[in-house]
Amino acid sequence: MIAIEHISKSFADKVVLSDVSGVFEKGKPNLLIGASGTGKSVLLKCIVGLIHPDSGTASYDGREFFSADRDTVVAIRREIGMLFQGGALFDSKNVEQNVMFPLNVLTEMPYPEKIERVNFCLKRVGLENVNKKMPSEISGGMKKRVGIARAIVNTPNYLFCDEPNSGLDPQTSILIDELILDLTEDLDITTIVVTHDMNSVMGIGEKIMFLYKGLKRWDGNKNDITHSGVKELDDFVFANKVMKDLRKAEKL
Repeated sequence: MIAIEHISKSFADKVVLSDVSGVFEKGKPNLLIGASGTGKSVLLKCIVGLIHPDSGTASYDGREFFSADRDTVVAIRREIGMLFQGGALFDSKNVEQNVMFPLNVLTEMPYPEKIERVNFCLKRVGLENVNKKMPSEISGGMKKRVGIARAIVNTPNYLFCDEPNSGLDPQTSILIDELILDLTEDLDITTIVVTHDMNSVMGIGEKIMFLYKGLKRWDGNKNDITHSGVKELDDFVFANKVMKDLRKAEKL
């Protein structure tokens, strides 16, 4: 579980996050949603320590992160897996080398064990016999799956996914969502997913936080999101034609 309290962040005179608090639960995908520019990615980067907030706290299973000593920070970071927007693979490394990278940096695991772990993770995301392919030789959906394999190779307790479906067709997006859901449940980890994809929200949104202009305006689940009573959330949800049709059907 990850808990955040009163996180605020400004850049110059622009307030990006204002007093955001919430709990991200273990064993289910926790979705951060909202329109572009609402602070979703900044909040994610604050939680993982890539950006330092102006105020607030974040704790990982009771361990305060922002003010922790170096050993605690290093220990927490070793438990984090990150899927960056676009996959962020190293173009000069093949698939095997990309997935192995965290093991090289964070562990002293013998090479044969690294290969075994890499192969296990690639199989887990549905990619076998692609070890020697370069990122330029695989599709966008495969790149995302390689990115997920790299994110879980170090057996994380916490998985962060920044716009995992950006640039993907709807069918591939569903496969990525289902993979994230399966991994979260099977590994019993705390997963936070930044997205503005309503298909993802309605597919795997068991725990959702909605941001609007840097404020947390609502939290709940996919069953309640269409009846939130929050105008800004309604505008966001029903901007999608499919969701508009769903609302019309419910009123019939």
